[in-house]
Amino acid sequence: MTLRLSDEENHHLDELAAVEGRSKQEIMRLALADRWARLHKEQQLAEVLSRVLPRYKGLLDRIGTA
Repeated sequence: MTLRLSDEENHHLDELAAVEGRSKQEIMRLALADRWARLHKEQQLAEVLSRVLPRYKGLLDRIGTA
């Protein structure tokens, strides 16, 4: 896989790798893992809310008008 970055992005990646003492490749793998984990958590939250909110709709409506 080839990753094409702008000069600025590459500079940011260089700085981040130097500060963290990691390779640029490791920084990118960690960024991917972090983004995937956040997406997975967002999907789980959306699933839970779609099941829970309808159950409490009446209560939420009453609270909203109080």
